Amino acid sequence: MVEQDYIMRLIKELVRAILKVIFHTDMDMPSVEMLKDSQRRCALEELLNLIDRGEINEAENRLSELLEDGGGQELELALLFYSHLNEKSNDFLEAHDFSREEIKSGLEDAMGSQGLGEMAEAFLSEL
Repeated sequence: MVEQDYIMRLIKELVRAILKVIFHTDMDMPSVEMLKDSQRRCALEELLNLIDRGEINEAENRLSELLEDGGGQELELALLFYSHLNEKSNDFLEAHDFSREEIKSGLEDAMGSQGLGEMAEAFLSEL
């Protein structure tokens, strides 16, 4: 339990740091409203609804497609996605066959696809 809380805290701080450094946004609880583009906001809302319904793997697959097609513009969306997922309880994640380790891995992959793999590794390497 303590290890899961530690992972959760590190993920939260990574998301917050990247949002601040790259997007000049300093929010304790990032939200959909920070996306200025309505199309991206709508896409994120759909992904978050899938998460809330427990369709986490489907949501993550759709996010991967957006990252591939986005031409480097979807990192903010991915950060908000994993931030929302990270707020879910361990019980919720387990019930839907997902883990904090998969959140960590997904964040690393998303950041790596945008050329920020080393930054993700620096934050998450001790996990």
